Amino acid sequence: MTTVRQLRKAALSLPEAVEGKRFGTLTFRVRDKGFATLTDDGLVQLYMSDEVAAQVLERFPVAERLTRSGKPIGVTVPLAAVNGMQLNALVEKAWLCRAPKRLAAARLAAHRGVAPAGEDALPSRIGKPATRALLAAGVLTLTDVAARSEAELLALHGVGPRAIGILREALAERGLELAP
Repeated sequence: MTTVRQLRKAALSLPEAVEGKRFGTLTFRVRDKGFATLTDDGLVQLYMSDEVAAQVLERFPVAERLTRSGKPIGVTVPLAAVNGMQLNALVEKAWLCRAPKRLAAARLAAHRGVAPAGEDALPSRIGKPATRALLAAGVLTLTDVAARSEAELLALHGVGPRAIGILREALAERGLELAP
């Protein structure tokens, strides 16, 4: 059984996701486009393309098609009927459908562990897990790293003390340091 807290964590871990209330209902948006809503009766409404919704409906028997004025707009899933890992995947699918293309492409690149190259690039020595975690959190460059605290970085699954040490060295070489 998944909780509202887990839904909130899954949604807000995605780049530029914000929480709000709309007509008294908990909603999550990316760049002013809603991607998930929690109804009073515990249904998570996930807004996604019809193609992605069809995949979700096939994989999750508890899911149902969500329509507005007879037009398919996504799926609904009872919060209590999915585990945390399933919820994370479903929320991310909805986010990917609603996020701007560039932001969604960056997220997909993060899954592959592909960091942007260049002078301000993340050091490859930090390893793939740390690179994927940073990219997934929207941390694409050393300048982005400098805007985060050590605690924020360590909270990312895949970033450990070794990666922090390497990042500190790379930042120092550029005259930067982690945020307090």
